[in-house]
Amino acid sequence: MDEPHEVRLLILMLAAGKKSGKPVDGLTKLAKLDFLLRYPNCLERALKAAGRDPAGAMVQPYERANIETSMVRFRYGPWDYRYRRWLSLLVAREFASAAVQGRTVKLRLTETGRTVAESLIEQEAFTDLARRSRVVSQAFGDKSGTWLKDFIYATFPELIGMRWGEEIVL
Repeated sequence: MDEPHEVRLLILMLAAGKKSGKPVDGLTKLAKLDFLLRYPNCLERALKAAGRDPAGAMVQPYERANIETSMVRFRYGPWDYRYRRWLSLLVAREFASAAVQGRTVKLRLTETGRTVAESLIEQEAFTDLARRSRVVSQAFGDKSGTWLKDFIYATFPELIGMRWGEEIVL
């Protein structure tokens, strides 16, 4: 089922783009921001490592022991092999656009995508996701994908010893 992931990415891209509609610079950056969003216990640890208040992650007790979506160890850290699919679906639905600039894929919400994402964050079911997306964006959104990769390896050294394709359990 792709929809929960598409919704999460729409809300994350809305937070990352802020009011200006700024693009997310690259799939690596999006994947690392999404790693922190999908794993709130890891966001808490990352905030602490970045010298920020880890309470901003507002991790609920059930989230500490119940991670429903898996990621795998990949060449550049945590990665879900379905990102290209999800982004292709968002582009096909005209919720997002992807443009190549040099070697970077610039990802941004379209006006339709922004409208959909804004309507989603108004729904109670997505309140925590929207709030946490803003925390991720404020703390790490201005960093490059390479910086985020290096930061994640430094903050989660257990990822380094994992084999490529191995499911991440933190």
